[in-house]
Amino acid sequence: MMMDIKGKYALVTGASSGIGWDISKILADLGCNLIIVARREDKLKELEEEIIEKHKIDIKVIPVDISLEKSPDILYNKINELGINVDILINNAGYGIHDYFINIPWEKEFAMLNLLIINLIHLTKLFVKDMVKRNFGFILQTSSIGAFQPTPSYATYASAKSFVLNFGIALNYELRKTKVRCCVLCPGVTMTEFLKTAGHKKETFFIKLTRMSSQKVAKIGIKSMLRGRSFIVPGLLNSINARIVSILPRRLSAKIALSSMGLPE
Repeated sequence: MMMDIKGKYALVTGASSGIGWDISKILADLGCNLIIVARREDKLKELEEEIIEKHKIDIKVIPVDISLEKSPDILYNKINELGINVDILINNAGYGIHDYFINIPWEKEFAMLNLLIINLIHLTKLFVKDMVKRNFGFILQTSSIGAFQPTPSYATYASAKSFVLNFGIALNYELRKTKVRCCVLCPGVTMTEFLKTAGHKKETFFIKLTRMSSQKVAKIGIKSMLRGRSFIVPGLLNSINARIVSILPRRLSAKIALSSMGLPE
């Protein structure tokens, strides 16, 4: 049975497209008020207009680049100034870089890791303390199926997502005596802007076979979060793959990952 969250405020980062866009719409369908955050204000405004045509909820649009060092504090302080209690935190902002490690400029890699790890932790720390004080809340961390195996050509991205997975599961266990829950969403290939943004040029058979719509992934993520699950891998093939690669020898797992990503050995 899912928790009733009607009238609660949900903060969604990375809401301007893909999974974050669809999560926002699903939460609105459930009666949540929204704080939608991303760099692209025009896309956030577009999402706001689409939602308010259907729902009489409160929506706050806050254009912020979550990859910047001070963004979590700025966002947290702004929400407090509005007098809003965030009961649902969706840490969804993120992107990947598809290339061999030695080819990726450090500045690009640093910005990505700051977004995927440091600021995800910072936002979680800021908001989870308030949730625990009120003894109510939900957190959804967006990880990846790449969290389950070493992934050449996404070496740092997949490693960061492994961190997010283990961090989220550990945090959920720490919160077990409260009414606050943390769930980690680990999608496989999803029909979003991700591959294009990452510079992924080749659609392999694996990608075509396993990709899912962002709407379906978002629905599974919200359903799992509200049911108190610690993590979820959407899609049967993705779930089977995550289990198999977790028990294979690590070198073999890395070889399989590279072959599925489309770059030459």
